[in-house]
Amino acid sequence: MNKNTVQRDGVIEVDLLELGHMFVTKWWMVVASAVIGSIAMWIITAYMITPMYESKATLYILNKTTSITSMADIQIGSELSSDFKVIATSKPVLDGAIEMIEEEEGLKFTREDLLANLKVSTIDDTRLLVISVRHENPETACIIANAVAEVTASRMSEITKSEPPTMAEWAEASKKPVSPSMIKNVVLGFVLAAMIMCTVLMVLFITDDNIKTEEDVSKFLDTVTLANISYIGEQEREGKNSKNKRNMIRKTSKK
Repeated sequence: MNKNTVQRDGVIEVDLLELGHMFVTKWWMVVASAVIGSIAMWIITAYMITPMYESKATLYILNKTTSITSMADIQIGSELSSDFKVIATSKPVLDGAIEMIEEEEGLKFTREDLLANLKVSTIDDTRLLVISVRHENPETACIIANAVAEVTASRMSEITKSEPPTMAEWAEASKKPVSPSMIKNVVLGFVLAAMIMCTVLMVLFITDDNIKTEEDVSKFLDTVTLANISYIGEQEREGKNSKNKRNMIRKTSKK
């Protein structure tokens, strides 16, 4: 067992005061690591991660689209939103959207391509179905969202034997990417780097079994210090030698 930990009844106890003192004396290492981590994450986010753009198309769903005759129609329309959410990602809708995009835009996609970028959701307490598409090209995201929304409305009309839902909002090409978030990633890099350095320092502290002071000798070796030999560094030794030489020169010149 090293000098920074004590084992009692099978439980390892760490000297928290010493641990805290270690963090205080080496705070600069934690800060430096955090700064390096944030800079590294900024570089990765700015130059290595492809920005993604998002476009949204919205459908308004009611049981009867021509007129609202009762509150029951509104309630049923709200319940059907969940069903239409499944329909919007069904194979017939995806195939229809792929065919429409290829005919109108000349772009080719597969079902997997659309599903990887497509998200269908409903807004709580509303009869709105939101079709969101993320893509590295904002124009492509807009094209896919509108195609899926249009085919979804047509497919809903076929299944329910009624008029198609109303297009509440067509998708538009986004001018700003929705991901990655530069601020979020920089903060994440700062925190992760600081945590990693703290963990490394803690492991080194716990596994350190070197005896460094007189207190360590009496505490962990249960003995008394008989002598204390000071360590003189190379620079300090050279400084003393230079001083001694100067003193000898002065004495010689006086004689």
